[in-house]
Amino acid sequence: MIQGVEIFPLKRIQDDRGVVMHMLRANDPHFQGFGEIYFSLIYPGVVKAWHLHSRMTLNYAVVDGNIKLVLYDQRAGSKTHGAIQEIVFGQINYQLVRVPPGVVNGFTAVGGQTAIVANCASIPHDPAEMTRIDVATSSIPYDWTLKHR
Repeated sequence: MIQGVEIFPLKRIQDDRGVVMHMLRANDPHFQGFGEIYFSLIYPGVVKAWHLHSRMTLNYAVVDGNIKLVLYDQRAGSKTHGAIQEIVFGQINYQLVRVPPGVVNGFTAVGGQTAIVANCASIPHDPAEMTRIDVATSSIPYDWTLKHR
């Protein structure tokens, strides 16, 4: 795992009326602060990458569908500098993934359906603290092509 990336199992409460899906509470030991919450839809076959935040901590949960989240540690002082981490989650594995500032991230829908990703960000969106990196950059050693195994 990349240094500072944390995964927290989330609770789903289901009954005959539907499902309640917990994400993040102010009294969770891993709660760091609230800036904003937003939802991102990702269509099958699309890659939303790469994003780098200098101050924002991301708290991702997938409320519908499934994604593959790919992380790249380009932080010079990190013990995991240069590491790649893939995390597949959503309906198949409902959890919260916390991504610290300085870790490059991107995601794609998996399973052939649209996914809805929720992010409870630690600070409000600020375009000045986010860097977009071209998905095809050679500076990140990752190939988004589906690998048949």
